[in-house]
Amino acid sequence: MSQFPLFYKLGIRYILDIYNVEYILFLISLLVVFTIKDWNRVIILLVFFVSGYTLTMSLASFNVVRYNYELIQFLLPLTIFFTSFTNIFKKKDNFRYKGNMRKNYILAMVFGAIHGFSYSNYLTGINPGTMKVMDQFVAFNLGVSSGQIVVALIFLLLAFIFISLIGINRRDWVMVISSGIAGVALTIMFESKFW
Repeated sequence: MSQFPLFYKLGIRYILDIYNVEYILFLISLLVVFTIKDWNRVIILLVFFVSGYTLTMSLASFNVVRYNYELIQFLLPLTIFFTSFTNIFKKKDNFRYKGNMRKNYILAMVFGAIHGFSYSNYLTGINPGTMKVMDQFVAFNLGVSSGQIVVALIFLLLAFIFISLIGINRRDWVMVISSGIAGVALTIMFESKFW
């Protein structure tokens, strides 16, 4: 019997689990500078992020590379903090320029690679035996990607409501959300066992 549906659901739940808030916060810190009008750039950004974590998740899940779990647990909030912190100091709309967008895509891929190790740790933890590519790894990865799409759609809808309908200044939106996320990320970093 195929385990595809089970691992797909586990991937979605892993991203949407409130106790794994780091993944949701990182996605929001990537997306906060965008609106629904930027949907094509959001898709490209998510493709780069998915590419980054798929590579490292596959390498780690199939024991091609080994990593220090405590270091990864420290680097996760560091990626969140860095992304949010840079959002705070971006000039209005400078993320729209091609050069800045390329930097965002590369950062999304690199930071995605760090997140991929954490996803792998969870996947191999629930499935310590032999990995079946079609039934487990691919299903879990698709579930993780689906969960991230749900987060992206909900957040972009909220951004549309607050910016376009309610009339909140876009720069204020970015500043408040990025500052809050940076603060949470700092707290998580200082609680890390890596110290």
